[in-house]
Amino acid sequence: MKRLHLHVGVENLREGIDFYTALFGAPPIKTKPDYAKWLLDDPHVNFAISTRAKKGLDHLGIQVDEETELTEVRERLKGNDVTLTDEGETVCCYARSEKSWLQDPSGIAWETYRTMEDVQLFLGETEPAEGACCTPDTMATPNCCEPSEKTAGCCD
Repeated sequence: MKRLHLHVGVENLREGIDFYTALFGAPPIKTKPDYAKWLLDDPHVNFAISTRAKKGLDHLGIQVDEETELTEVRERLKGNDVTLTDEGETVCCYARSEKSWLQDPSGIAWETYRTMEDVQLFLGETEPAEGACCTPDTMATPNCCEPSEKTAGCCD
């Protein structure tokens, strides 16, 4: 099964949680001090908000359940001459996932990924990074996150 993924950056997490809980009619399934996620069946979407991402739409994605589905999506994209950046297994957004990144013709970052497990860190570090964004450097857009030593190169 495939699920559409949307990640939106917000100024105030509590306000975002309240708004999207009212919109979706369900509370988030995961909350952290800087992040919240809903896995909805109606509409069928993985919707996340965070204070770490650029404000507004940060990136879109296709989440799959099985490794074979991820392979199918990657092969279909490569077969249509879409350039993929295979990130492989990584920790991002409080989950361990295998993912690839691409850009649509308008420059919007998309990820295609399979999540293996929840983790306690936003990124694959020993401690959470301040203002870090998940999109790899090759997909980053200007002002995608707040520059800091830990996010150097992220916003280039």
